[in-house]
Amino acid sequence: MAGFLCMKAQSFRRAEKVTNKSSYQIIYKQGGRRSSQFFTMIICGNPNGTRRIGITVTKKTGNAVFRNRIKRLIREFFRRNKDLFPAGHDVVIMPKKNIPSLTYQETCSELTELFTRKAGR
Repeated sequence: MAGFLCMKAQSFRRAEKVTNKSSYQIIYKQGGRRSSQFFTMIICGNPNGTRRIGITVTKKTGNAVFRNRIKRLIREFFRRNKDLFPAGHDVVIMPKKNIPSLTYQETCSELTELFTRKAGR
């Protein structure tokens, strides 16, 4: 039974996704931004009280295969590291346009550093 609860905690449900255009627009306008070498992150509070993630990858980033791989890596990072994401906030993660092909470990270290760094830097 304990294994089932652990798997449920690591799932990625629809309620944990930023799904509509109006939510994205609110986050872009009101959210605070942080950047790293390869990613930009926007954090904004939400009225739901849940942590949600949105991923924006533009065509400037690369072809469809490359864009989908980046999205899969970011979703997997969210699924395994929900405790890093602030509760009651929406987070939109955007890769920068000149991002190289990253491994999962490189993506994890880059995003972990982005979350744990102080907001002033």
